[in-house]
Amino acid sequence: MTTPAVERGPLAGGASRALSLALASPLALLLLIHPAAFLDGQGRYSHALLMAVMLGISTGFIHGVGFVPRGLWRWVFHPLAGWALAALGYALLWQARLA
Repeated sequence: MTTPAVERGPLAGGASRALSLALASPLALLLLIHPAAFLDGQGRYSHALLMAVMLGISTGFIHGVGFVPRGLWRWVFHPLAGWALAALGYALLWQARLA
């Protein structure tokens, strides 16, 4: 039986998993505790972007705890996509703070 590339590649190490958790945890806590932090200047949410950010948070937790999805889910919850979506979340938060 062979080990899939994601399980044995550079994204399988502890540093990348710690990065996933470090990116996902503050966003998740902020969305749970103070969701108004993501409001824009007009007091509205961008629901489509927040759904993408939540997918990034989910991906961060999935990768961070060491779960490796199989099949199509492996591509949906790929760590690089999760990091990009978490970065989008931080960009939304930064933009909301400027507004």
